[in-house]
Amino acid sequence: MMHTFMVVAIIFVLTVVMIMSGRGGGNFYVAALVFSGVPMHTASTTSQFILLASALMGAVVFGKARTMSWPLVLFFGGLNATLAFIGGFMAYSFGGTTLKIALSLLLFIAGVAMLLPEKQAHKVAVSRFGYWNIQEGVNQYVINLWVAVPLTMATGFFSGMVGISGGSFLIPLMVVGCGVPMRTAVGTATAMLAATALTGFAGNALHGGLDPALAIPCGAVAIIGGLIGSKIALKTKPKSLKTISGVFTIVAAIFMLANAFSGK
Repeated sequence: MMHTFMVVAIIFVLTVVMIMSGRGGGNFYVAALVFSGVPMHTASTTSQFILLASALMGAVVFGKARTMSWPLVLFFGGLNATLAFIGGFMAYSFGGTTLKIALSLLLFIAGVAMLLPEKQAHKVAVSRFGYWNIQEGVNQYVINLWVAVPLTMATGFFSGMVGISGGSFLIPLMVVGCGVPMRTAVGTATAMLAATALTGFAGNALHGGLDPALAIPCGAVAIIGGLIGSKIALKTKPKSLKTISGVFTIVAAIFMLANAFSGK
């Protein structure tokens, strides 16, 4: 009982911080669960359940504040979610050690990406095949579909497979690649993560990897954490969490890799 309480408490804190930055936190959820002795496949399924609960609450708050782009949510969210289901279903074709190594590599890449400076470039409409121009108020988004579509699909596939959110990749893609304002990118990514988590969870759960005794309390605190984190995000700049999140993500990658080779 005490062990479960400590795990749930850690999940709550992670949820608040991760929703604030629009990065979901699936990488940390999986790492925390694995370090506490939860099998890798169960950890991946539980992580997706936590992501679903927190992201849904965050999406509701961001949606009411109108800090998300629905065209981006529906288009990229659909691609991300579809591939997350496939990745989650195929996860059981690989051993726990293989998934841990894959997760550690993804964590390291995400950590480095968060430490790099984000420069939002001014976007001008492009009238060529393969480019999607979106005008929302004073904001102009230009999505290079040749780059954004395959990257989004790859992110969704590996997110569903190892039980992470993919937000660490989606935020830079929207801000740097599409010219989406940081605050709008956080809200949009949160809504997209909810769809990804739902399909990734379904793909994993079909193999019976869900532990209700662990998932239900974690999901409950994730809802509360998602509410608190999203409300704080509306009043603060999520950029201030980039360096801290990046460092902890890299540290989590190192520990996960060590855990994979230890055979635990």
